[in-house]
Amino acid sequence: MQSRVTVVSAADTVLTERAPAKINLTLRVLGRRDDGYHDLESLVVFAGEADELALTPGEPLALVVDGPTAAASGDTADNLVLKVTRALAERVPNLLTGRFRLTKRLPVAAGVGGGSSDAAAALRLLARLNGLAPDDARLREAAAPTGADVPVCVDPRARLMRGIGDVLTAPLRLAPLHAVMINPGVPVPTRDVFGKIGLQRGECRGSATPDPGDLDSLDAVLAFMAAADNDLEPPALAIQPVIGEVLAALRARAGCRLARMSGSGATCFGLFAADQQAEAAASVIAAAQPHWWVRATTFG
Repeated sequence: MQSRVTVVSAADTVLTERAPAKINLTLRVLGRRDDGYHDLESLVVFAGEADELALTPGEPLALVVDGPTAAASGDTADNLVLKVTRALAERVPNLLTGRFRLTKRLPVAAGVGGGSSDAAAALRLLARLNGLAPDDARLREAAAPTGADVPVCVDPRARLMRGIGDVLTAPLRLAPLHAVMINPGVPVPTRDVFGKIGLQRGECRGSATPDPGDLDSLDAVLAFMAAADNDLEPPALAIQPVIGEVLAALRARAGCRLARMSGSGATCFGLFAADQQAEAAASVIAAAQPHWWVRATTFG
């Protein structure tokens, strides 16, 4: 049970949360709604790689951003951490807040939901500070208008995400997956990727996949993924051909069972049979491509 934090002075406590990368193992575009939004279905998992968010209570609401990828994170005033805090304050009277410090380690605008995961971490910190239960409905009410990926990141466990990110299954039992993540450092505008799919309002192109149940082995995960691609990979590849180079580099390494792009790109991942193979692959690829962001990690 989360305990309420009583703040006497700003120096009394600093609360911290990890904001793990969100990985779309699958991402199907099922259609386009009459309001223009796309209906999606995605098997979402979370990586060991993460940003870190700290909250110092008792200070005026503010956000400081540092870390290796901070320069690419844009104007602090537009950051989703502040946006979701204000959204929660509209729903929770006298919400206690403070000064946030965000340490950015994940690549920005890269298909791994870094900003959304940061916002979700802010909700978890604010819940702890204000004595809100993790399942308090107001947390998800604040998450939904902040960004499509924020709701699935509030409780970062593997699950299917559907609709416009607003329909979530219960957490799935998932075997730990040994993986390599690579971002080649190129932008892939999400709007342009969806534009290349070219769906008209009200147009459907598929139906929902049955819930997978337990995915308690790599083979079970791969079997589910075989029937569900990332539909955004081909249009993203047309916009940034270097994505194909990343995928080829992953597929060439020993032990890689599958390589695919996450989200709308350009981050790609490879799933490996063993952690030693993932570590070896990351080492070789990083040496060959020193300007790429390369990490061996675990998905769960």
